[in-house]
Amino acid sequence: MVPQSPATFENTIRSIFPEIWLRQLAIKTCFIKRERKIKPEVMFWVLTLGFCVYNQHTIASLKRLYEMEANISISDSSWYERFTLELVEFLHQCVIHGIEELAKEPGRKLSKKLKNFQDVLIQDSTIVRLHSSLADKFPAARSRTVAAGVKVSIMVSAIANGPKTIALYSEKTAEIKTLRIGPWIKDRILLVDLGFYKNQMFARVEENGGFFVSRIKKNTNPVVVSIEEGVPKTKCGEFLGKTVNECIEQLSGKDFDAVVKIVFKRREYKGQQKKDEMRVRLVAVYNDEDQKYHIYITNIQKDVLNAKDIAKLYGARWDIELQFKELKSRYAQDVLETKNVQIIEALIWTSMLTLIVSRRLYNFVRDSSNPEKIVRYTQLRWSTIFTEYS
Repeated sequence: MVPQSPATFENTIRSIFPEIWLRQLAIKTCFIKRERKIKPEVMFWVLTLGFCVYNQHTIASLKRLYEMEANISISDSSWYERFTLELVEFLHQCVIHGIEELAKEPGRKLSKKLKNFQDVLIQDSTIVRLHSSLADKFPAARSRTVAAGVKVSIMVSAIANGPKTIALYSEKTAEIKTLRIGPWIKDRILLVDLGFYKNQMFARVEENGGFFVSRIKKNTNPVVVSIEEGVPKTKCGEFLGKTVNECIEQLSGKDFDAVVKIVFKRREYKGQQKKDEMRVRLVAVYNDEDQKYHIYITNIQKDVLNAKDIAKLYGARWDIELQFKELKSRYAQDVLETKNVQIIEALIWTSMLTLIVSRRLYNFVRDSSNPEKIVRYTQLRWSTIFTEYS
């Protein structure tokens, strides 16, 4: 039998990105055509740990770090010429591979109430502001006339405890266009904010066997079809056929659980759009702090999650906000002052790789430590430790 390497931080992250695999990928993506002074595995780790962890935020400082780690001297031109479309593709494929490796780990376990679901997914985006000279390639939102920005769209998996999919768009791209629903959603719960609110999308989730939870738009006021909870049976008849806003006006801080009818238009086909309708569960939970109702729609049945469970589940969306904060405050995703598009894209994928490595090490520490101690390390706090010691 071949002896196994001891479980260390270095071996743990090498197991995700082995040197042989990195070299083969570099050749496959044409990042390396013939290896001379640039070694793909060294450059990979210099970028992944150097740019974010050692705060080497310039290409020149990364070059000096590479020379130190590889114990060689290279010209400035040789280094700058490596920041190509091929490097971008190499790093992108590394991110995809890292996500797949995270998904193989045990990761978190869903609560007993969610045991029949395969995963809980959170979709959202963050903006990385760029130099205004890149406005043609990465146009900003309409509110900004002369500006540029990249929209980094991420779907986070509760099971993998990290990103599941990552894609780059111009800031001007509508949120809903960054999310494509298909068979992959089956038996999974999708948590989305109002930027993704579209009845057509909810219908597609349900048709593909998936589940969703979303806040409801202010201008959405569906009609109540039946009452699940929150109203005495003797008074249920008074609420049927009324709009949600009319019903809430009659409530006194009690949770309201009902089925409502939503009318929407299907996607245009051969120049025609058909009207359709669907029935969804609407949950209104009174928030004492805000002194108002928080209203959600979902297709998860009441016998699986009650009204407060739905509100608590939606609160898990905060996890993706923390990941965005981690990327920007810890892994330098907002430090992109260059005008070179290839360098920008390469460094965005680099920050994602740093996040993946950090998550892998967090899981390693969690699995090999006293569970009571590791609980005290939030992932944002862990990221500080990671950047200090890795």
